[in-house]
Amino acid sequence: MYPEHVANSHPVTAVEVHHPTPMAPAVVASAPPVPVQPGSVPTVASVVLPDGRVVTGYAINPVQPEPLAAKPPVSRTAVNIALGGIGFGAACGGLLLLTTFIAALTALITQLITLAAVIFGGWLAVQIFGASGPKNGTTVHIRKAVIKRNRFYS
Repeated sequence: MYPEHVANSHPVTAVEVHHPTPMAPAVVASAPPVPVQPGSVPTVASVVLPDGRVVTGYAINPVQPEPLAAKPPVSRTAVNIALGGIGFGAACGGLLLLTTFIAALTALITQLITLAAVIFGGWLAVQIFGASGPKNGTTVHIRKAVIKRNRFYS
């Protein structure tokens, strides 16, 4: 399944294996537990359950959490910095929309100018190259004129 040992493979070298030695756990001298008597003997309460069983035990008073420590007042500078960050974040979206609106408006104006140029150019072409028909105005017939010795003869 595997190929046989090839003669030109890497030479065999001795490998040194290190095994870790476990360390002894640190011995801590602990004081023997001292039993402490409660300050007062709790009262024993008995409760009769609806099925007739009686449960007897100590009444446990609910533990009241410690009141929260008063937080130090936040400086005005910190509040202003935070509000400035929120305002800048809100303005970024508006600025992005504003730049998008300006780009769209620029494209619209460019298209309107191009449309006006095409329409005006077409109108001008029709005026110049349009079909010649009856025209209003003065008709002038130019005859062959001769100019001799700075005099005009018709």
